[in-house]
Amino acid sequence: MAIPLLSYAPKSQNERVSGYEVAGDEQPRIYSTESLFDSSEMDELIEAAYRQIFFYAFKWDREPFLESQLRNGTITVRDFIRGLLLSKTYKNSFYEKNSNYRFVEHCVQRVLGRDVYSDREKIAWSIVVATKGIQGFVEQLLNSEEYMENFGDDIVPYQRRRILPGRVVGDLPFNIKSPRYDGYHRAQLGFPQIVWQNQVRRFIPQEKQAKAGDPSQFLSMARGINAKGNPVPRVSAMNISLDLVPYRK
Repeated sequence: MAIPLLSYAPKSQNERVSGYEVAGDEQPRIYSTESLFDSSEMDELIEAAYRQIFFYAFKWDREPFLESQLRNGTITVRDFIRGLLLSKTYKNSFYEKNSNYRFVEHCVQRVLGRDVYSDREKIAWSIVVATKGIQGFVEQLLNSEEYMENFGDDIVPYQRRRILPGRVVGDLPFNIKSPRYDGYHRAQLGFPQIVWQNQVRRFIPQEKQAKAGDPSQFLSMARGINAKGNPVPRVSAMNISLDLVPYRK
């Protein structure tokens, strides 16, 4: 008998507050198969899905079979997101490198487009991961009322209401706020690490570079001369000859 999802109280977050949205460059672009006109827009939609789930997909990480099915209309965007969540890349990058609580946090951010409400929600979804496995957890997450209401079958998930008109700085993107590896695994891999392979050079714009004859070009040469000034003679009243002192007769 499967354990039902524990109840958790949603708290007021930006994505739950309805407001008048003004279109602009800072607002997230919504990618949907309902508004595609040519193949290039389908390419952009697929890239947006990879960025949302993987953050970045190398050639080895891509799923060409799922991409072909999506282009041919065999599967929906929701099915494509399901395939990415169940892929080896996502399991290796997020599930195997984190605890269940952290894995739940990553999935809620990338699939539902929001932060987890509380630790109780993490516990509730982690129980689903432990009892139904990753596939059962992904299915329940994609079939949830919240996902269907906001994204449905045709829209690529996105971070909802990250930029608010009344705030100078919006919420950080999930890939920056929540690193892929947990703190324990980052320490095992030796992150963060800084390796300087070459001499650090400072970039100077061309308009600020010294021209021919500029005195700043001779500063290092002047410092290398190591010139010494003439010593100041010490004069005393005892070594003055009266014969050399002019006087009137």
